[in-house]
Amino acid sequence: MASVVGGAVVAAAAGGGVGGVGATPHVLAVDDSSVDRAIIAAILRSSRFRVTAVESGKRALELLGKEPDVSMIITDYWMPEMTGYELLKKVKESSNLKQIPVVIMSSENVQTRISRCLEEGAEDFLVKPVRASDVSRVFSRVLR
Repeated sequence: MASVVGGAVVAAAAGGGVGGVGATPHVLAVDDSSVDRAIIAAILRSSRFRVTAVESGKRALELLGKEPDVSMIITDYWMPEMTGYELLKKVKESSNLKQIPVVIMSSENVQTRISRCLEEGAEDFLVKPVRASDVSRVFSRVLR
């Protein structure tokens, strides 16, 4: 089930609750490409995550200010206005958000970029195209 809320696509897994023990993890997917957003949201939904997909780092920060139950953020690296790296830094600098794991995605496999993101606190760095097995591996390790 998917709905649009304030420009964000919200997809809920069947039977998932909000907060508490046994709740469905809520993942914030951030990508300026509508195609990539749809792909990552579909992968996450098939893995039984509740997904909110937004088009920018700025919109992600706005949503995080209103939506405290985000379990993880998965973001594209290259986006206009604010890169995924800049979003990562803002999340990790915030006392209210720093506990949220952040995964960065990019179509470019640049080792210096990957290292810099991991040094700033990213949980992982995925090279696009992201596959369901990538998501499953990362999320099972991070969202224990």
